[in-house]
Amino acid sequence: MKTLYEHAGGEEALHRVEEVFYSKVLADPVLKTLFTERRPHHVDRLTAFTAESFGGPERFTRDVGFQHIIDVHRHLKITDEQRERFVALYLESLDEAGLPDDKPSRDAVRSHLEFGSRVAKQNSRAETDADLHPIRAVPRWSWPPAAKGAS
Repeated sequence: MKTLYEHAGGEEALHRVEEVFYSKVLADPVLKTLFTERRPHHVDRLTAFTAESFGGPERFTRDVGFQHIIDVHRHLKITDEQRERFVALYLESLDEAGLPDDKPSRDAVRSHLEFGSRVAKQNSRAETDADLHPIRAVPRWSWPPAAKGAS
């Protein structure tokens, strides 16, 4: 079975999505306090994280490490409005970048975004390490989802 990474079109396709998405968040009035300036390696890191999450190479874990994700979100105080806008802009970016628009893969991506944005929000509001979400590794997203009743 193909991974979500392969179905999406691999590294090149995911890089296109992250490039479109990053341009959107930098210009968005709701997200401008979180994304204040273009950072040289941000698109590459977003691509590596998404690729790994979708079953691609473990480049993010090897080259950057999950602790980086925790550190960059700490103390940002992400709001529900910002979290929801992040998800909406990412989903728009999928279309603009020409990724497959079949329901199973889009449902998997939406699930990935909802989970990740909730983790980021929790970590952004954590006062202590005990308040952080317990995840400490890049989550692996599979698809299509198992059929109901399957084990």
